[in-house]
Parts: sequence; C-alpha cells; structure tokens
Amino acid sequence: MTHTSFAPAKVNLYLHVIGRRADGYHLLDSLAVFPAVGDIVGVSPAAALGLSISGGFGAALQAEPDNLLLRAARLLRPGAGVALTLEKNLPVASGIGGGSADAAAALRLLSRHWDIAAPLHEAALALGADVPVCLDSVPARMGGIGDILAPTPRLPRFGIVLVNPGVAVATPAVFKARQGPFSAPATLPAAWHDARGMADALSRLTNDLQAPAVALQPVIGEVLAALETLPGALLARMSGSGATCFAIFATPEEAAAAAEIIYRPGWWSWGGGLYEPPPVDL
Repeated sequence: MTHTSFAPAKVNLYLHVIGRRADGYHLLDSLAVFPAVGDIVGVSPAAALGLSISGGFGAALQAEPDNLLLRAARLLRPGAGVALTLEKNLPVASGIGGGSADAAAALRLLSRHWDIAAPLHEAALALGADVPVCLDSVPARMGGIGDILAPTPRLPRFGIVLVNPGVAVATPAVFKARQGPFSAPATLPAAWHDARGMADALSRLTNDLQAPAVALQPVIGEVLAALETLPGALLARMSGSGATCFAIFATPEEAAAAAEIIYRPGWWSWGGGLYEPPPVDL
C-alpha cells in the first residue's frame, strides 16, 4: 500500500539578509507561507531503496544521483528498503522550496512507515536549511539560517499568484552577487486584518536577493512587471533566491483569475490561496 503526502510550495513574503556566520552561511529574517500548490511524495514497502519520478517537472530531476528523498531515507534508516515516488509539479531550483518540501514530506511519511517516534527537526536540518519549516507546512517566521522558527503575525485570508519564467537560478550565485550592507530584522505587528494592510506593510520590507537575481536573470524583472499590472495585485515580489515571483491579492478567487491572465508560453503560473494541512496526511 502506498501512502502519500502533499509537499506545498514555500513562498518568502519578505527576506532580509541580516548577517553572516563564520562558516559562510547567511543569517536571514523571513516570513514563509505555503500556497496550496505542490508536489506529491509517496512511500510503499520494498526490499530495496528506490525512487521513481513523474510530473511536469520530473525530467529535470531524473539525472540526479542522490535526490533529497533518497538522502532522507538513508538518513532515517541506513540500508533499509522502501519505494519512494515523486510527482514533481513545481519548477526546479525556483525559490519556492520544492526540494525542501519534498524532503520534509518524505521524512513525515518515512517516520510513520518505520514507526520512528523521534522529532524530525534535526534530520530535516541535516537535509537543508529550508527543510525544517516545510515539516509542518504552516506559516512561520524564519530566523538563523532558516532553521529557527517562530509564529507569524495572524494572517488574513488572501490570494497569491506564482509565476516562474522557466529559468533556474543557483542560490549560491545570487548570494555571491548580493551587494551592500546587511538589513535589519523586520518589526511585525501581532496581526494583519486584511490583505491590503498586509501588502502595505510588506511593501516597506524587501527581498534582499531580488536585485542580484534580476541582474543574473533579467527575465525575473519582466515577470515582476507583468505581475504588477494584473488587476487587483496588491504587491509583487520575488520569492527566495528566485526565479519564481508572486503577487498578493485580496482573495484566492481573484488570484486564480489573475493566474489565467498572466499565462505565457514557457511560463509556469498558479493562483489560489494558502494550503491548509489536514490533521493526518492521507
């Protein structure tokens, strides 16, 4: 029997680079949310460890010798057999945490499959700085290198459009291209009461990686300009290290309609609301 888990995209509504550790890792301050679009990870019994990949963006991962899902299995139970499946619906290397979300979903499924009761945060961090926040897939404020998680302000109901122009951006290259001083951590309220108020507050914050990413891939600027012209768009910004960008709307319904308008050949787009995790993955 195969058990599956949804692995939603992660979007950074803002991202401040606030320092750098002695080991070279950058210190961040960010607010992450999880739109209701993502990959699907599956686990079923097998004598040997294996992974099969499908989905619209699966071909980009076929040549990977050590996918994060395989690493998750080896980390939790070295030498054990299990059949993993990945339906890859999110663009690869796109700044919306697809690989991290997949790894987190694999950890959730494998811990249940092998009846592992230990907390998964340490294992998640060993797989990547973004994996811990993806374990629960609920809005969180990210600190440290992404591993220190805290509650967000109370968020209103809102819609979000995601657009990726079909180019991959290497995170190390974006950090290397970043110039200027470090930013200060954001000061956030206890709650935002509506989407417009949230967007107005976020507009006074930044994604410190957006400018260097645009310099490396100018098409990101084209995506941002297209998002800003959509009817009802309250804020347009890049997520993570790119190249995926987003726009905030008053409702998920407005976002879904806007995603249809912005579609262009070669661009991936989606619009809707935030993911609501079920009590137990099906």
